[in-house]
Amino acid sequence: MLRAMQCQSCLPWGSWTQLHRSLPGRRGTRSVYLCAASMPGTAGSYFLRKILRASSISLSRGCVRYEGGSQEHSVKPSSSRHGLSQLRNVASSGAIKKHQKSLSAWFSHQPNEERQFGPSFSLDAVHVDPVIRESSLEEILKPSPDLTIQNQLQQPCSQVISLQNLFDVDACGRQVKNVVLYGTVGTGKSTLIKKMVVDWCHGRLPRFELVIPFSCEDLSHSHAPISLRRLITKKYQHLRDVVPMLGISNLKVLFILNGLERLNLDFRLAGTELCCDPNEPVPPSAIVVNLLRKYLLPEASIIVTTRPSAVRRIPGKYVGRYAEICGFSDTNLQKLYFQMRLSQPGCSGEGSTGSSSGEQENLVEMLSRNLERHNQIAAACFLPSYCWLVCTTLHFLYFTRTVPPSQTLTGIYTSFLRLNFSGEVLDSTDSTNISMMKYVAKTVGKLAYEGVMSRKTCFTEDDLQQCFEVEMKTESELNLLEVFRSDVFRFFLTPCVQLGKEHTFVFTIPAMQEYLAALYVVLGEKKTLAQRVGKELSEVIGKVSEDVAVVLSIVSKVLPLRFLPVLFNLLKIFPRYFSRLSGKDRDAIAHTMAEELFKEEDYYNDDVLDQINSSILGMEGPMRHPDEAPDDEVFELFPIFMGGILSRRNRAILQQLGCSIKNLAAFEIAKAMKKTVIRNSRKGLPPSELMDYLFFLHEFQNERFTAEAIRSLRTVNLSSVKMTPLKCSVLAYVMGTTCHEVEELNLTSCNLDTSSLRILFPVLLRCKALQPSPTCCGPCSSFPSLAPAGTGSAS
Repeated sequence: MLRAMQCQSCLPWGSWTQLHRSLPGRRGTRSVYLCAASMPGTAGSYFLRKILRASSISLSRGCVRYEGGSQEHSVKPSSSRHGLSQLRNVASSGAIKKHQKSLSAWFSHQPNEERQFGPSFSLDAVHVDPVIRESSLEEILKPSPDLTIQNQLQQPCSQVISLQNLFDVDACGRQVKNVVLYGTVGTGKSTLIKKMVVDWCHGRLPRFELVIPFSCEDLSHSHAPISLRRLITKKYQHLRDVVPMLGISNLKVLFILNGLERLNLDFRLAGTELCCDPNEPVPPSAIVVNLLRKYLLPEASIIVTTRPSAVRRIPGKYVGRYAEICGFSDTNLQKLYFQMRLSQPGCSGEGSTGSSSGEQENLVEMLSRNLERHNQIAAACFLPSYCWLVCTTLHFLYFTRTVPPSQTLTGIYTSFLRLNFSGEVLDSTDSTNISMMKYVAKTVGKLAYEGVMSRKTCFTEDDLQQCFEVEMKTESELNLLEVFRSDVFRFFLTPCVQLGKEHTFVFTIPAMQEYLAALYVVLGEKKTLAQRVGKELSEVIGKVSEDVAVVLSIVSKVLPLRFLPVLFNLLKIFPRYFSRLSGKDRDAIAHTMAEELFKEEDYYNDDVLDQINSSILGMEGPMRHPDEAPDDEVFELFPIFMGGILSRRNRAILQQLGCSIKNLAAFEIAKAMKKTVIRNSRKGLPPSELMDYLFFLHEFQNERFTAEAIRSLRTVNLSSVKMTPLKCSVLAYVMGTTCHEVEELNLTSCNLDTSSLRILFPVLLRCKALQPSPTCCGPCSSFPSLAPAGTGSAS
């Protein structure tokens, strides 16, 4: 017997009405939930009939009285197709459209680092799908082959699968419901998911009628019980009218779980109980487990993204397909990415002339040629993240024309690490909860620093073991190293392509070695054993002294113990003594910076900006093979990065990554630098080294320090330095920190054009003498026009 229980009169229109049906041969009742959903009349009847069919309840010609209505409507029989179309109309109603609009706005939002590519830049306009390769659990669990450039760049074409086909039937003809999409750091997992959501919002993913993305990092911060339906409406309030349909309709739903490595899942019944009720409050991790078990909403599709180390956390029986993101293993994808990024309208900045588009095309052409002949660059750009870094660096080198420059090179590398490691913990199951970037600074930074000190860029397995394994003492440390090798190693180190060195490793981008070496030094990781023990003892004794002080203050009120103040002072001696050692350590950092910045053997190299440009675009004219190592390795960016990391903005970003540099430490290092850096700069530097020194001051971003350093420069000789707009902006910014007159500015053979002179105009006004003379500057017709106001007595 079917009985319709009307709700109390206080319930509004569209309230959920519980229907009880006594099932034949069973005890008790079975309950389902129905909603009129603001659909009076015949349409509401069809909708009600459809839900009853989905719940295996049939209605004969009966009556249903709608709350708030004055008329009874008989439920007329209709075809299932018509009822299905009514349900589809509800699924594609305004609620889901609002959800799509909200998701599109959120996932289309670009970080500040992307705004440099022009106002028209958008994810839709420049996205290039990485290669996705179908994999298997057996392949994941077997030992990985030797990491060589051939294994990295050559993947079996027969296993490639597109994003749209991930939920196709498998080889046995079974429908795939759960997909695990995994890849190492930097392969583009999060970007691919963002593009997938945006595609659905714009109707380009018709397989699913509703997409619900969750960030596992967000879920990991909450342990309070919550129901699935409440969780969805908490994150997406527009779905509050759609959520009740989940589980009782044929709505095609896709759940996206991004970053599963952040959740510590337990699929044992003893660890996570079964739950099939979307209204039952359970911990968020239990919701994820039961969704993957297909015990909760079994009809829903799920795509999970994770790092390789966390793939095995999901039992294989719950996974329909494994797919690995292989990055841009095809160099044609790399070229397409560069073409789309560097050819964006407005990429060259505001006020750019018509020649800028030609410069953009020239950059893309030079970069494409270098990719074809320079396998080491192609190996780096295997990761989409490094393609972004290359484009951003080129944009900085070629399209910076503002004074001061809108960003710094150190800032680019720091932002690059933030985009890839923000909020990342190396292993969520480890009790130390160490941030991934902190672990990288301590381990890879040590390798980078030792390479800089020994002038070495290629590293053997023995070198890696010395840096990573020599201090391994506990099971936890070994587990962290295993996770690092699986998930992060290839982000920073890649196989060398030089003949005879295929089994050695180099840093993915040469400048990254110098950045991490600088970070290793500035963070104070370069300590002797005595210094490390001293720091730990200082912290322990300092804490004890604080606790003892509280106890003594209480005891002294009762017992007049004269020796207690003496004991208290003794406890303070060691921390004070260690603070003096720390001061000497900061002096050593400043000394290292000055020593590396003014190395005489580097005096006649190209300036660092030209070196970076050559490493990306190659050298013009006859030269050695691009993959052949130079006779002498130079590391002139190392001290510049040390100064740049100390800037306030970069320290704030590194703080977010778990790498804390205290304000007091930065202040004391800058104070110590005045004794070394400024003194060495007065000796007279060759033009290329002087340009490096000016660039160092720009990267340091300390106007007070820069003004003091510039006042000591009476002559500025930059002859034969190719003065690009960026270098002119750096010179104008650095010289603009003080108002003192320059005795002489030598710009002979600097290839200055009209736009460069316009940038330098304020500097020229303060020069007593200028080389070359404005009267003999040749084709630079705008230079003479500056002579009356800009040169005074030009020689």
